[in-house]
Amino acid sequence: MTSPVTREPAVTVRVFTQRFSSTPRGARLARRLALHQLDRWRLPYGSETSDAVGLLVAELAANAVTHGRVPGRDFELTLSYAPGLRLRVDVSDTRGERRPAPVAPGPLDEGGRGLLLVEALASRWAVLDRVPVGKTVRAELDLAP
Repeated sequence: MTSPVTREPAVTVRVFTQRFSSTPRGARLARRLALHQLDRWRLPYGSETSDAVGLLVAELAANAVTHGRVPGRDFELTLSYAPGLRLRVDVSDTRGERRPAPVAPGPLDEGGRGLLLVEALASRWAVLDRVPVGKTVRAELDLAP
Protein backbone atom coordinates (compact mmCIF):
# COMPACT_ATOMS: atom_id res chain seq x y z
CA MET A 1 0.00 0.00 0.00
CA THR A 2 1.42 3.37 -0.96
CA SER A 3 0.51 6.69 0.49
CA PRO A 4 -0.77 9.40 -1.84
CA VAL A 5 1.75 12.04 -2.81
CA THR A 6 0.74 15.56 -1.92
CA ARG A 7 2.55 18.34 -3.64
CA GLU A 8 3.20 21.59 -1.87
CA PRO A 9 3.37 24.71 -4.00
CA ALA A 10 6.94 25.78 -4.66
CA VAL A 11 8.14 28.79 -2.71
CA THR A 12 10.69 30.99 -4.40
CA VAL A 13 12.81 32.85 -1.87
CA ARG A 14 14.22 36.05 -3.25
CA VAL A 15 17.47 37.34 -1.74
CA PHE A 16 19.24 40.70 -1.91
CA THR A 17 22.69 41.14 -0.32
CA GLN A 18 24.88 44.23 -0.37
CA ARG A 19 27.80 45.57 1.65
CA PHE A 20 27.93 49.21 2.68
CA SER A 21 30.55 51.46 4.23
CA SER A 22 30.18 51.75 8.01
CA THR A 23 29.20 55.41 7.85
CA PRO A 24 25.93 57.32 8.25
CA ARG A 25 25.89 57.68 4.46
CA GLY A 26 26.19 53.88 4.10
CA ALA A 27 23.25 53.41 6.49
CA ARG A 28 21.08 55.83 4.48
CA LEU A 29 22.02 54.09 1.23
CA ALA A 30 21.14 50.69 2.75
CA ARG A 31 17.64 51.92 3.57
CA ARG A 32 17.13 53.45 0.11
CA LEU A 33 18.32 50.34 -1.73
CA ALA A 34 16.22 48.08 0.51
CA LEU A 35 13.08 50.04 -0.36
CA HIS A 36 14.02 50.01 -4.04
CA GLN A 37 14.51 46.22 -3.92
CA LEU A 38 11.14 45.72 -2.20
CA ASP A 39 9.50 47.75 -4.95
CA ARG A 40 11.13 45.48 -7.56
CA TRP A 41 9.68 42.51 -5.64
CA ARG A 42 6.22 44.13 -5.97
CA LEU A 43 6.06 45.44 -2.40
CA PRO A 44 5.43 49.07 -3.38
CA TYR A 45 6.75 52.21 -1.71
CA GLY A 46 4.37 53.39 0.97
CA SER A 47 2.85 49.97 1.63
CA GLU A 48 2.66 48.79 5.23
CA THR A 49 5.36 46.16 4.63
CA SER A 50 7.66 48.58 2.82
CA ASP A 51 7.33 51.18 5.57
CA ALA A 52 8.04 48.61 8.30
CA VAL A 53 11.08 47.22 6.49
CA GLY A 54 12.36 50.75 5.83
CA LEU A 55 12.25 51.51 9.55
CA LEU A 56 13.85 48.18 10.46
CA VAL A 57 16.71 48.64 7.99
CA ALA A 58 17.23 52.26 9.07
CA GLU A 59 17.49 51.32 12.75
CA LEU A 60 19.61 48.19 12.32
CA ALA A 61 21.97 49.90 9.85
CA ALA A 62 22.31 52.94 12.12
CA ASN A 63 23.16 50.62 15.02
CA ALA A 64 25.73 48.79 12.88
CA VAL A 65 27.56 51.99 11.95
CA THR A 66 27.26 53.52 15.44
CA HIS A 67 27.88 50.57 17.76
CA GLY A 68 29.28 47.84 15.50
CA ARG A 69 31.78 49.83 13.47
CA VAL A 70 35.32 48.59 13.09
CA PRO A 71 37.50 50.99 11.06
CA GLY A 72 38.04 49.72 7.54
CA ARG A 73 35.23 47.14 7.75
CA ASP A 74 31.84 47.32 6.06
CA PHE A 75 28.45 46.18 7.27
CA GLU A 76 26.20 43.91 5.24
CA LEU A 77 22.46 43.98 4.56
CA THR A 78 20.59 40.88 3.42
CA LEU A 79 16.88 40.79 2.60
CA SER A 80 15.16 37.42 2.14
CA TYR A 81 11.62 37.43 0.80
CA ALA A 82 9.33 34.41 0.62
CA PRO A 83 6.14 35.84 -0.95
CA GLY A 84 3.12 35.44 1.29
CA LEU A 85 5.20 33.90 4.08
CA ARG A 86 8.06 35.95 5.47
CA LEU A 87 10.42 38.85 4.92
CA ARG A 88 13.73 38.72 6.77
CA VAL A 89 16.15 41.60 7.35
CA ASP A 90 19.72 40.70 8.38
CA VAL A 91 22.28 43.38 9.21
CA SER A 92 25.77 42.08 9.95
CA ASP A 93 28.81 43.87 11.33
CA THR A 94 32.25 42.75 12.45
CA ARG A 95 31.97 43.67 16.12
CA GLY A 96 30.75 40.49 17.78
CA GLU A 97 31.49 41.49 21.36
CA ARG A 98 28.92 44.32 21.41
CA ARG A 99 25.50 42.65 21.51
CA PRO A 100 22.37 44.81 21.30
CA ALA A 101 19.70 44.55 23.97
CA PRO A 102 16.56 46.67 24.36
CA VAL A 103 16.74 48.98 27.36
CA ALA A 104 13.99 51.31 28.52
CA PRO A 105 15.46 54.82 28.15
CA GLY A 106 14.73 57.65 30.52
CA PRO A 107 12.32 60.40 29.40
CA LEU A 108 15.18 62.84 28.70
CA ASP A 109 17.53 60.37 27.00
CA GLU A 110 18.26 61.25 23.38
CA GLY A 111 18.71 57.64 22.24
CA GLY A 112 17.98 54.08 23.22
CA ARG A 113 14.58 53.63 21.63
CA GLY A 114 15.65 51.93 18.39
CA LEU A 115 15.49 48.31 19.50
CA LEU A 116 12.12 48.98 21.14
CA LEU A 117 10.97 50.05 17.69
CA VAL A 118 12.45 46.88 16.15
CA GLU A 119 10.68 44.79 18.80
CA ALA A 120 7.37 46.53 18.04
CA LEU A 121 7.60 46.20 14.23
CA ALA A 122 9.11 42.75 13.79
CA SER A 123 7.29 39.48 14.34
CA ARG A 124 10.52 38.33 15.99
CA TRP A 125 14.15 39.39 16.13
CA ALA A 126 17.42 37.89 17.35
CA VAL A 127 21.16 38.40 17.50
CA LEU A 128 23.20 35.63 15.84
CA ASP A 129 26.91 34.89 15.73
CA ARG A 130 28.47 35.56 12.35
CA VAL A 131 31.18 33.21 11.12
CA PRO A 132 34.10 33.88 11.06
CA VAL A 133 33.72 37.18 12.95
CA GLY A 134 31.01 39.53 14.11
CA LYS A 135 27.28 39.33 14.62
CA THR A 136 24.05 39.48 12.65
CA VAL A 137 20.92 41.17 13.91
CA ARG A 138 17.90 39.52 12.29
CA ALA A 139 14.36 40.87 12.19
CA GLU A 140 11.52 38.91 10.56
CA LEU A 141 8.09 39.97 9.41
CA ASP A 142 5.39 37.36 8.96
CA LEU A 143 3.34 38.14 5.84
CA ALA A 144 -0.27 37.25 5.26
CA PRO A 145 -0.82 35.13 2.13
